[in-house]
Amino acid sequence: MKELKHEAALFKEALAAGVKYAEGRGVVKFEATDSASEKLLYIYRLLVHDKVIQPLPEDQVAEKTLRHKLAIWYSKQLPKDHPLLN
Repeated sequence: MKELKHEAALFKEALAAGVKYAEGRGVVKFEATDSASEKLLYIYRLLVHDKVIQPLPEDQVAEKTLRHKLAIWYSKQLPKDHPLLN
């Protein structure tokens, strides 16, 4: 797995976008006490369920790979000239 340039910033933005996506669908209401790991796993499972992203094999489902997967998902939604992609 090759790390993306600005992957940490992409993941931070992806998590916010994922929370907005999930709450916009009306399937969940995240609490302030929910950890980033809990949100990450829920958003990943929801995006797989909605067929927005391809699922990982279960033995590869770990926080590091999910962060990477979410960062890639978000980066594909950004315009080509976005600063996080340079």
